[in-house]
Amino acid sequence: MSEQMDSRMLRDAFGAFPTGVVAVAAQVDGRLMGLAASSFTSVSLEPPLVSFAVAKGSTTWPELRRAKQLGVTVLAEDHGALCRQLAGPSQERFTGVAFEITDSGAVMLTEGIAQYDCTVREELEAGDHIIVLLQLHAVVVRSRGQPLIFHRSEFGRLRPQK
Repeated sequence: MSEQMDSRMLRDAFGAFPTGVVAVAAQVDGRLMGLAASSFTSVSLEPPLVSFAVAKGSTTWPELRRAKQLGVTVLAEDHGALCRQLAGPSQERFTGVAFEITDSGAVMLTEGIAQYDCTVREELEAGDHIIVLLQLHAVVVRSRGQPLIFHRSEFGRLRPQK
């Protein structure tokens, strides 16, 4: 990396763009597995596709990707602590968290704004991350509430313009 573009500068530049935060979760071999991702985005309406990125060094993703289907839940503006919990020790990620498990094993957090039932369509290597392209099979909008925003390495909220 050049002196003009070191990792701190890149983090600051990437952090200037706010993103929403999702939980990606499933039941794998009878165990609840999940992670938080702030790189979630819609990709296509036809076919219905979304994506997120996960670090190549993730110890959760190799296990989670074995699930038949994944649940993706859009976290609400008051879910900052939940997001940190999902990034914490794996055995504590779902402690005290209300969730539903679909027949296919996708895990949906019941307090989220929206839920997506997905399968992995493709994984693309992208530097130190993997971009995961997901095919949607079902969606539910639970609330018209505001999403949790990740901006400049902090959680925030949307503020409507007047």
